[in-house]
Amino acid sequence: MSAPVSALYESTLTSVPRLHRGKVRDIYALGDAHMLIVTSDRLSAFDVILPQPIPGKGAVLTAVSNFWMARFADLLPNHLAPDVNLADYLTPAEIAQVEGRSNVVRKLKALPIEAVARGYIIGSGWKDYQKTGAVCGIALPAGLQLADKLPEPIFTPADKAPVGQHDENISYADVEARIGAELAAQVRDITLRIYREASEFALTRGIIIADTKFEFGVDEHGALHLIDEALTPDSSRFWPADTYRPGISPPSFDKQFVRDYLETLDWDKKAPGPTLPDEIIAKSAAKYREAQRLLTGA
Repeated sequence: MSAPVSALYESTLTSVPRLHRGKVRDIYALGDAHMLIVTSDRLSAFDVILPQPIPGKGAVLTAVSNFWMARFADLLPNHLAPDVNLADYLTPAEIAQVEGRSNVVRKLKALPIEAVARGYIIGSGWKDYQKTGAVCGIALPAGLQLADKLPEPIFTPADKAPVGQHDENISYADVEARIGAELAAQVRDITLRIYREASEFALTRGIIIADTKFEFGVDEHGALHLIDEALTPDSSRFWPADTYRPGISPPSFDKQFVRDYLETLDWDKKAPGPTLPDEIIAKSAAKYREAQRLLTGA
């Protein structure tokens, strides 16, 4: 029997200053030009950080994101800075704490939006569609069922909400107003291209990528970079292709499994989040590992 996977709810590095603690990631400064992003095992659902970690989740997210960033590196540069030596900044014990769940990245100027690509109608997009027949101002065909595949993937950006608040869908015109028409078009086009290519690859591994969100940043020359995470079970909806059918919320490899459980509770989706049963934690951890195995072979 394999040894149990330990969990990290919050990193405790003291050799370097912590810049930010997000829903899942702890970010530290490494000098003036780089940062250390530590992916914890915290789970955020409905924009609330739940009180228990999912063991091994941070390592899965890191490995899956790195897999995709390497795959699309020729298409778009990313923030990874693998040549920086952590031993120059952290103690051996601190390195052991974050090993396998962290990345050194370049400091870039993050864009103030989340770039979302949808190939299927689910989640907040489904709620918008039911009310208006559109998502982010994009009119969709009448009569779609829950989880239906869209005729073409669509770009549905969102506002970046602070921790504890809900992300809000915004229009493409809002994106243009915030970052300019030229950069908005570049973000939209690269988001849809990466989504299409990733979806085609994932389907060969038995996974439907229903939707995903990216974050982008620019360097000192204004060049666009992929940052944060890419196509992970936290930033995407992964569905098993062999059991997919429209009309129901499909079973998933991502945290939708936990969301579906939380929807059965009498909870107002405000902090503090409810305690998860051990069975839900174990099943969630297994789903994350299975997604990594199918996508990356690891």
